Amino acid sequence: MTDTAASPPAFSTPRHDWTLAEVEALFDRPFMDLVFQAAAVHRAHFDPSEVQLSQLLSVKTGGCAENCGYCSQSAHFKTGLKAEKLMATDEVVARARAARDGGAQRFCMGAAWRELKDRDLPKLAEMIGEVKALGLETCATLGMLTADQAKALKAAGLDYYNHNLDTGPDYYAAVVTTRTYQERLDTLAHVRDAGMSTCCGGIVGMGETRRDRAGLLHQLATLPAHPDSLPINGLVPVSGTPLGDKVLSAKEENGGKPIDSIEFVRTIAVARLVCPRSMVRLSAGREGMSRELQALCFLAGANSIFVGGKLLTTPLPGMDEDSKLFQDLDLRPMGAVRAETAAVIAAE
Repeated sequence: MTDTAASPPAFSTPRHDWTLAEVEALFDRPFMDLVFQAAAVHRAHFDPSEVQLSQLLSVKTGGCAENCGYCSQSAHFKTGLKAEKLMATDEVVARARAARDGGAQRFCMGAAWRELKDRDLPKLAEMIGEVKALGLETCATLGMLTADQAKALKAAGLDYYNHNLDTGPDYYAAVVTTRTYQERLDTLAHVRDAGMSTCCGGIVGMGETRRDRAGLLHQLATLPAHPDSLPINGLVPVSGTPLGDKVLSAKEENGGKPIDSIEFVRTIAVARLVCPRSMVRLSAGREGMSRELQALCFLAGANSIFVGGKLLTTPLPGMDEDSKLFQDLDLRPMGAVRAETAAVIAAE
C-alpha cells in the first residue's frame, strides 16, 4: 500500500450494502471524475506501479455440457474445437514451470466441466500440489463444486477458485440456461466456507445493457466477502456460438465493437470503487485492446492481467508485447509474490 493522505478517499472502505441504484449512479458519473476517484481508491490499497501476472492453462478442453452462449468449449455448439481428456500431471507441471520462469506469479488450471466429479479429485489434488511446490499461487476453475469437494481442493493446496457470475441476474438467461444463478452463488459459498480465496467476475460486450453491467458489479459487491480476484472479461466473439455470431453479425453491419472502449474503462473503474480491495483483472479480450485502452484500465484500477499468449482457447498478447507495454507505462510485476517465487527457484 502506498502513502495516502490522513483522510482516506471516499469509497476506500469496503461495504456490502450497495444498492443497484447506487452502482448505476457510479456508471453515470462524469468520466474524468469517475476515473480520478477510482485511481485514488486504487492507491489507497495498492502500489499503482505493480500488476499481478497470472497464466491460465486449459487442463481439460472442450465437451462441456453447459450451453454458455459465448463459449467455444460447449458441446452444444459447433466451433471446430475437439474435446480432450484431462492432461497428464507431468505436462501441467512443465507448463507451470515455464509460466513461472516467464514471470507468472499465479497459475490457473481450467477444465471444461459442468461440475467436478469425485473420481477426478485425486489427480487434480496431485496436480495442484506439484504446481504449488513450484512457488506459484494456485487457482482452478472446474465448474460447480460441492462443499466436500471445495474442502478437498483446499487440502490439496489450492489458493483460489474461479467461478464467474458472467453477467447481472436480469441478463443471465440470455447467456446460459443449463446452470442457475443461485448455483453459481452456492459454489462461491462452498469455496469461501472451505477457506479458499474467490476469483469471480464476468464478461461484458455480450449485448447486455449498462444496467446489466451494474447488476453484475452489484452482485459482486454485496457478496458476504468481496472476490479476492475480480476478472473483467471483454467478449471474444467465437464463430459458432450464439453470442459470438450475434456480435460478429452486428460488427459487420455497423463496424462497431461489442462494447465501447470508454464504457469498458467505466466498468473497470466502478469495479474498483465497489470492491476496493479486490485484484481487478483485465482478462479476456485484452489481445484486441489498444495500448492506450489498457493504460486507461490500469489508471482506473486494474492491477492484474493474464499473460502467456492464450487464455483457455482465446488469444492474449505475447510476453514481448506485454513487456514493452510494462516498460512504457513504468509498471512492474507485483513484488511480494515474485520474491517468494524467486526463493523457490533458487532452491531448485
